[in-house]
Amino acid sequence: MDAQQLSTLYRRYIDCLNRRDWASLGEFVAQDAIHNERPLGLAGYRAMLERDVHDIPDLRFEIELLAVEPPLVATRLRFDCTPRQVFLGVPVDGRRIVFSENVFYAWRDGKIAQVWSVIDKAAIEAQLS
Repeated sequence: MDAQQLSTLYRRYIDCLNRRDWASLGEFVAQDAIHNERPLGLAGYRAMLERDVHDIPDLRFEIELLAVEPPLVATRLRFDCTPRQVFLGVPVDGRRIVFSENVFYAWRDGKIAQVWSVIDKAAIEAQLS
């Protein structure tokens, strides 16, 4: 898969997340997917996303930066949302926050095999102080 194909596939994955099309998640995520060194598998990955959406009903993934060098994708995602209660240990309690997440994905056979993710928690804390 070349860079353009992988970029298109990644954008389809983000669209899947934004549509909450959990039944289609297996088209993009490997059965043995790993997230931040935790082996979640597809079921655990889906549960993580469902929990995120439950805790943040207006969660929307917006691509701010995207770099693709197969089999790797690097992106900066932007979020403008209102978590219901505590988020990353911070009592947000329904207040609107804006933050970014820097993510690296390793793809294997057209699916996400491994994810490394870091959320800008300091940006959240600064908005709420």
